Order: sequence, then structure tokens, then C-alpha cells
Amino acid sequence: AADYNLRLTANSNDQDEDYDGAVVFKNYVEAASNGAVSVELFIGTQLCSKGAECLQGVSDGSIDIYISTSGGAAGVFPYVQVLDLPYLMSDDRIAEDVMRSDFVRTVRKMALADSGNTIRLMTIGNTGGWRNFANTKRPIKEPSDMEGLKIRTVVADLPQVLVKALGAAPTPIPWPELFSSFQTGVVEGSKNGITDIMNMKFPDAGLQYVTLDGHAYMGALWWMNNDKFMSMPEGLRTVVADGFYQLQQATFASPKRKSIQAYADFVTGGGDLYVPTPAEKAAFKKAAAPVYDWFKSNVDGGEEVFNAFTAAVNKAEADVGGGRSKDIN
Repeated sequence: AADYNLRLTANSNDQDEDYDGAVVFKNYVEAASNGAVSVELFIGTQLCSKGAECLQGVSDGSIDIYISTSGGAAGVFPYVQVLDLPYLMSDDRIAEDVMRSDFVRTVRKMALADSGNTIRLMTIGNTGGWRNFANTKRPIKEPSDMEGLKIRTVVADLPQVLVKALGAAPTPIPWPELFSSFQTGVVEGSKNGITDIMNMKFPDAGLQYVTLDGHAYMGALWWMNNDKFMSMPEGLRTVVADGFYQLQQATFASPKRKSIQAYADFVTGGGDLYVPTPAEKAAFKKAAAPVYDWFKSNVDGGEEVFNAFTAAVNKAEADVGGGRSKDIN
């Protein structure tokens, strides 16, 4: 029998990037610990079903590991919505560098302090690539094309502020109701990655237009009960931390592979993909700029985490840019 058993839950399914990461984590940790640590996977809603409920389970120790989106954790740790701030990261290389940086350690320290030292952020991976604007009405090439569109958001404030800044009407709709909401016109658009769009068959509900503006990286926050983690000897803590690194790499790669077929299926089914020009993308960023000041002023811990995030982005741009220059010259 293992000395430590870790109960890991993800409110998704076995087709999701979260599941891919969980399987890699389980395999690595069990092998590298020589059986001293076992990992049980609970995929779906067996242990909990909503962010606040699941994070409470992590805090009280009934759940050892839980993966949330930024929206799912925002009710407990509002500053994690920094991941939803638009147009701050330009591509995967920048985003992946940021998610391996001290920015994550800053958020870890903040979450530990705010949870009474019970909830530890282990890593930030990806769950679905990048958020893009998609809708049932027309191609979106510039901010003015958003005017008046009813865009589905989660209940959290930040995405609603963003949608308003771009001239559209934010409409909070539960995820399970989104398909029928497209059909009936309750909403006309959303902010999703292509794999979510195709997995949920949204084109069958009338979603025809996707603009690849890549306004936000779909970060996946992996949380762990801090007492459980710290109860392990240092060697096993290293194995678990390295396991989360392996998990992170798997979730970085999985959406890239899955999105290829998803984009192909979208276009084959008659969908319209639009790639904004650099000038058009700059116009979107300019229109969305008020969201940054709103975040720093209205979100607890917002300024601290914003500064940590933008510092990490700037360092990543310098490091990645320097590497690119060496590689092409």
C-alpha cells in the first residue's frame, strides 16, 4: 500500500486536456515515487461540482487536488482573473514562459495567505488553447463589429467589463444552457476556444463565425491541499512538484494537437474563420485597455497580481525574443 494517496478531481471528461494532464501526473508520480504515492482520479462531478465547493474540499482535505479555470476560482481568489485580462500575451511561447515564472509563485503565496495556509497553487497549465470571439451573426474584424451583440459570459465581473468595453452586451448564461441559448437567440456570441466550440457542437446551434483574436489564454489552475503536500518528506514533495511540471507540459501540448482537427471540422461544416491583422488586433487591445485599470482598482489584490503578471510577460518577451533572434540569424 502507498504511504500517501492523492484524490484528484477534474470537473470535465476524458476528452479534456485536464484529463490528459491528470493521467500524466498520476503515471509520473506513482512511478517516480516507486509506489510510495498513489493517485486516484475522479473525473466529473463525483466529489464536487462547482469551483467554490471544490476549493472548500481542498481546504478541508476531503479533496487533495483540484483543477479550476480562472472563472471557477474567482469567487474565492478574485485576483486569478488576471489570466482573463485581454491581449497581454501574444502567443503560446510567451504564455508558457509566463506560466513557468515567478508570477505563479506570487499567486501561490497570495492564495496560501487568503486560505489560512490550506490551499496551495501547484501550477498553471492550459485548458483549451486561447479564447476567441465567436458568434452567430457576422464576421468580427474590428471592435465596432461587436456593437450590440449579446455575448455569453460567466457570472464573474471581469469578462462582463471586457465585453462592455468592446461595445457588446454581456449575458451570463450557465455553460450547460449555452447550446439552447444560441438556438433561441438569448445569446449571439461567446468567448471560447475552438475545441470547446466543436465538442459542444455549437455550430449545430448556429455558431458560424470565429475571430482568432486570441484575447485570453485559457489557464488551468491546479490546486492542492497544503497540509497534505507539506506532510510528505522533501523527496516526495519534489516528486509531486515534478509531476505537476509533467502535467503542465501535457496540458500545453494537448490543445495544440486537438485544435487542428477542430478547426478543420469547423471550416468543413461551413464555419467562417477570420484572422485579424496586426493593426486590427491593436485596435481590439486599445478598445479593451480600460479593463486593466478596472482590474487594478476593483479586484482585491488586483494591482499586486497585475504587476507580477505584466513583469513576467515583459521578461518572457525579452527572453523568447532573444532566443528567436539567435535561432533565425
